[in-house]
Amino acid sequence: MDRLLLLIPTTSYRVSDFLEAAHRLNVEVTVGSDQRQVLEKYSQGRTVTLNFRNLERGTKQIVDFAHRYPLRAIIATDEETTMLAAKASKALGLPHNSPASVEAATNKYRFRVALAEAGLPSPQFTLVSLDESPAEAARRVAYPCVLKPLALSASRGVIRADDAAAFVANFHRIAKILRARDIESTAEVGQHLLVETYIPGTEVALEGLLIRGRLNVLALFDKPDPLEGPFFEETIYVTPSRLPKAVQCMITAATAEAVDALGLLEGPIHAELRVSEDGPVMIELAARSIGGLCSRVLRFGAGIRLEDLILQHALGLPIESLEREDRPAGVMMIPIPRAGRLQQVRGIQRARNVPGVEDVAITIPLGQEVIPLPEGNKYLGFIFARKETPEAVEATLREAHNRLQFVIEP
Repeated sequence: MDRLLLLIPTTSYRVSDFLEAAHRLNVEVTVGSDQRQVLEKYSQGRTVTLNFRNLERGTKQIVDFAHRYPLRAIIATDEETTMLAAKASKALGLPHNSPASVEAATNKYRFRVALAEAGLPSPQFTLVSLDESPAEAARRVAYPCVLKPLALSASRGVIRADDAAAFVANFHRIAKILRARDIESTAEVGQHLLVETYIPGTEVALEGLLIRGRLNVLALFDKPDPLEGPFFEETIYVTPSRLPKAVQCMITAATAEAVDALGLLEGPIHAELRVSEDGPVMIELAARSIGGLCSRVLRFGAGIRLEDLILQHALGLPIESLEREDRPAGVMMIPIPRAGRLQQVRGIQRARNVPGVEDVAITIPLGQEVIPLPEGNKYLGFIFARKETPEAVEATLREAHNRLQFVIEP
């Protein structure tokens, strides 16, 4: 039986979705995690503890494991595991993206350099060292601008600055975030910020699957809430897009060009773009699928889930259809309104009773500390809906959210 290795951080939302997909496909699965599982020694190859931080050590651990349990594919489920998947797949001769292409996708500065060298539309950008005087750095950038850590995801630490005073304040704020206990990084990533000019316009997200370098668009999401800063917390995704078809084609073309510039060839990609007056501009492109539980909003062919498509492609199995179902759908990532400890969530059933709502999933346990952006990197949960039109989907998600009440105490 085919065996695949899923690289899943212990903090990931996505374990069950990928395991259920493997079960539907009758595929043997090993879960590679960064923390030892209690029953690992009794699991007969079903779990393995790996070092996600030290890529050389993690690769060797996977190669040693594969000598005992031969692997057909390695799949990264989250941003922090994409580089390890690429390096281990290369070492084992499995289908993979090159480590260099994945590194360009995960490092925001190298991503910008790759696109600029390919002549693709890009904001002005510069790399700023945390050892540098923020006041001096503030004098050599154009405003408005956006300050970003080089490697964090979910918009963590991404802040807009409209003037030099805001730049200095944001510089110190991001530096503090990079010193957080849950962040381990290389010298370049941990000691630098990317500063790029702010791009006005509508933001969209494109979900795709690369097959031998060819981009297959799985879904194009509108983001109806304005993302103008100072923070860039994503909330609602709705598909299909309401943008004109000509603009959608431009978005697809821009994504394909960015994929080529990075050198990505295989597997899922998740792209974020701004549609400016001059056309689409790539904001970020990740060599992984959409994060959180958002993939649950996507269905293909006769009800196939996104995780099924990813596993089928990785294993070289036939794919029935890459066409998303016709019915509009959407997801809301429930934002954290304020910092504190989550004590109670009221109105969950009332939210589920909104016509068109498929589910409301609260993913942060009661009693746990919650931290909003830009310091935090989690959502309170997710709301899923399907209706007859994208407009109706958006309205449904907003109505369901309005019925929820979160009791958060300091």
